[in-house]
Amino acid sequence: MDREYCVLFISRRNAARRLIAEAVVNRHGKGRFRAFSAGVEPTHQVDKVTIELLERCGYVTAGLRPKHWSEFTHTDAPQFDFVFTLSDTGSKDKFPEWPGKPASSHWRYPDPLRSIGNEWRQRREFARTLTALETQMRVFMQLPVERLDTIALQKRLNEIGSS
Repeated sequence: MDREYCVLFISRRNAARRLIAEAVVNRHGKGRFRAFSAGVEPTHQVDKVTIELLERCGYVTAGLRPKHWSEFTHTDAPQFDFVFTLSDTGSKDKFPEWPGKPASSHWRYPDPLRSIGNEWRQRREFARTLTALETQMRVFMQLPVERLDTIALQKRLNEIGSS
């Protein structure tokens, strides 16, 4: 491999799931993948439970912040190879035609911010989300991207998203 693949995760608020996915890919991508995240209507701050969980699990949180997807439309923005939506609300929005025509897919995840119950139950949902994203992102990053044609890559991305 002679280059790094850039990945963008999009959601509605960009406060939890997308930031978790960004941290996971940036840690486990090992120079092969670099991740970014953005929202359609981003919150003003990262959810504190998200940051606490990531830090407790050894993830780098410096620089994680909610951003609007338009930050990635400027000429100096990274050119993405992959764009994923991880929420149903984020997947319904119309986005620009990204330069380079990245592969994209909708990978549905429940929002841990909407979990019901006491603090322990809510934290458990965040941990489940982290575990699921770690598993899915590792499967994704093991794909032989450089050897798959566009149709085969899209099929694999959709399969990963439906599992």
